[in-house]
Amino acid sequence: MKVGIFSEPFSIAQLFGLLSFALGLSTFYQKDDRRLKIVMLTLNLNHLIHYLLMGSSVSALSSLLSAFRTATAIYLTPQWLSPKWAAAFFVIASTLFGLSIADSIWDLWPILGTAIGSYAVFMLQGIKMRLAFLVGASCWLINNIMLGSIGGTLLELSAISVNLFTITRLIRDQKRMMVES
Repeated sequence: MKVGIFSEPFSIAQLFGLLSFALGLSTFYQKDDRRLKIVMLTLNLNHLIHYLLMGSSVSALSSLLSAFRTATAIYLTPQWLSPKWAAAFFVIASTLFGLSIADSIWDLWPILGTAIGSYAVFMLQGIKMRLAFLVGASCWLINNIMLGSIGGTLLELSAISVNLFTITRLIRDQKRMMVES
């Protein structure tokens, strides 16, 4: 029996994708940057399992690097590591590792999404960080559609929508603070 928008049979892999969808909704709803990164770490680890089960090694590797990147952003920078060096390391690592195992040009989407996310996590804050996440989510959306990941596709569509909503809330908060001061 076929289910879902991609006519993929229901599987444990798709179940992990749906869990990623739920985690992603929670991630991008966060107004606090640190809380956003903590929930994102959990999402990255779940996504790693999802992509391994889906058979996409480049996506799984990108998720693993995203998990390391997010943990580094939470726990090591700026106390122990310059954000610029961390961003450069993860952009280079995701590009080199991704290209070394890529099977086709289509494997570039998760690599690009991870590189953009790495830059955003270390170098940007607030609205600018979330705008970069929008671009990265677009890369991952293309990847998930091509893989047939139901939860992943729903996640990125929702991440784009929720990110836009949160950006609107942050802009409204900034305007309110300017009026009050």
